[in-house]
Amino acid sequence: MISSFRLPSRSFLPLAFVALLSGCAAPISISQQSLKHTYIERNRSALSGSALSNTTHTILQRQNLLSLWRSHPTQAIAALRTMTQNHFYAQTLPDQLFALSELSYQRARKQNDRALFMAAALYAYAYLNPTGTEADRPSPYDRHFRQACDIYMLGLTEALGAPIVLTPQQWALPFGSLTLSEPFPHYRWFGHDLTDLRPLARLKVSGIQNVYSHMGLGEPVAALPHLTEQEAKSFQVSDKLRVPLNLLLTFDAPRQQVLKDRLQAQLKLTAIEETSAAQNQTPLQYDQTAARALSLTEGMDWSAEYKGFLDGRLFDQSSRPQLITIEPHRSGHRPVVLVHGTASSAARWADMVNDLLEDPNIRNHYEFWFFSYATGNPIPYSALQLRKSLDDAVKHFGGVQSDPALGKITLIGHSQGGLLIKLLAVHAQDKLWNGMVSRPLESLNLSAQNKTLLQDALFPEPMPSVKSVVFISTPQHGSYIAGFSIAHMVGRMVTFPLTVTEVTKAVLTSDPTIRRLNMRPWRVGSVYGMSPRSSFIKSLATIPVAQDIDAHSIIPVLGNNALAKSDDGVVSYKSAHIEDVNSELVVRRSSHSTQSNPITISEVRRILLQQLHDNDHATPDDFVTKKDIMTLGGEYISTQRSSHDKPEPPALTPLSRAGASVPAQEGAQTP
Repeated sequence: MISSFRLPSRSFLPLAFVALLSGCAAPISISQQSLKHTYIERNRSALSGSALSNTTHTILQRQNLLSLWRSHPTQAIAALRTMTQNHFYAQTLPDQLFALSELSYQRARKQNDRALFMAAALYAYAYLNPTGTEADRPSPYDRHFRQACDIYMLGLTEALGAPIVLTPQQWALPFGSLTLSEPFPHYRWFGHDLTDLRPLARLKVSGIQNVYSHMGLGEPVAALPHLTEQEAKSFQVSDKLRVPLNLLLTFDAPRQQVLKDRLQAQLKLTAIEETSAAQNQTPLQYDQTAARALSLTEGMDWSAEYKGFLDGRLFDQSSRPQLITIEPHRSGHRPVVLVHGTASSAARWADMVNDLLEDPNIRNHYEFWFFSYATGNPIPYSALQLRKSLDDAVKHFGGVQSDPALGKITLIGHSQGGLLIKLLAVHAQDKLWNGMVSRPLESLNLSAQNKTLLQDALFPEPMPSVKSVVFISTPQHGSYIAGFSIAHMVGRMVTFPLTVTEVTKAVLTSDPTIRRLNMRPWRVGSVYGMSPRSSFIKSLATIPVAQDIDAHSIIPVLGNNALAKSDDGVVSYKSAHIEDVNSELVVRRSSHSTQSNPITISEVRRILLQQLHDNDHATPDDFVTKKDIMTLGGEYISTQRSSHDKPEPPALTPLSRAGASVPAQEGAQTP
């Protein structure tokens, strides 16, 4: 019996033909990617999103765990750990440890699980194996090397939380237990216990131009130094300063121990100052700018800028120190004292100090002190407070005999602050007094205490420990803004300290002639004192800086007009210009608040390095020359002193000097 046979319908034949052709299609294809997507594809990992790195994806695929990872990720991690313990590697042990780290980090992020974050950090440390031989460590060219450092850093950040506790801890991990011991011996920062240890890795810094960090291993943290009551009231490290530190979790034989059920690890703290001296150690991660920014946001009362202007008693009525530092004094480090201007504060130096501390020569030879004062007070009175604060600080550290570096102080003053520092660098004799008062001081009927105060404030002599001064935006001949009637009205609102009020009253009542000079109390304040019509500013302008003190001027001006017609919005160029300086730099297209201008900061850096070179502490390849500053856009103006200034070291070509990659402008004049 023959069965019947039916031909397929015509509609079925095209479909069958397409299916036949699809079975013959090429299984592999390639396509061109953009540069952006190429980079993203090559560097993808759990750090940046939900996608895993190619290495981890490959290991899951080859170990037949990809489907399990998608459906039961915790079981997939446990299975991969068991395979690793049994020495069953898809590729290599390091690759498998990296995969365990990345998978644990991915799950920790989704579940917000501190134990999983700790597991990710432990696996990452084992992959990095920092104490192993060079052959047993991953290549620094491997992209997973930096990724593992970041998983370690962020894993510790999330696992340890905030504030970080350094006491012994017992952790229950997904695969066993961890005994974590505190740093031993007990860590102290320059003799100070540390409190309130805070993580920095997840902080975004705003308001500071340049953000610096030292790349390496570990969690960047910051802590507060614990000061005694006596220290807090004297010149010392600010109690609001956050010290940049590195927190490292270490354990022995990491690639073997991480695969055991019980782990023993230890925490270790290291200050950023300690790393420069250490040799052959693993580079450590620091976020120093974040620590400085945290110090400012937590410790700075920004309203104090205006309180300090209107209330001359601000520092007299509180325990606020007028002179603070951002690190303990170290023998051999020269103080650089920064003095802010009117209605301002020490925080306005943040960008400059942040940049300068990144220069190793400056960091290793200088330290920064900040002087704060009530900026509405009489300028000679504030200068006297500065002098006393510096005298006390030098004595506090044992004097120049104990540390000669304390006798090489550099003063940097902005605006009114420049007038304060000038009063510590001049032989005033009786010129200042005679320009203000028509009678000799000794002829006035005053108490001995009042005479002493006036003698100290208005007959200043150079401070022996001051070797150089830098004037920034300083109204040497007065500010035209201070001459406005509205400025005088604001000046009348200032409340002076009792000492100033009593002395002014005593002078006015001592002689009817002086009363007719219209020396009303508000006229002795800083606002009128900076008026071009002020007898104080006229007299001070005639007194040159002492010859044995190096002096420098940095003068910003708006636009590119002729200097004789230029100003910075507050001070005219003609007012800021003086002849008795070793150098004068004009910074064009810059406003009065030029402390953050890169040209201004580079000029301060040049001056500080020049001083080191004069004492054989710096070599030419570390040097910044005037030609470099001109390349940035600075303009040097010749002065009477500058023609006799010390020569700079021979300039090196851009190719022979590290960091000098920009050639001098063609046709630029060499100073």
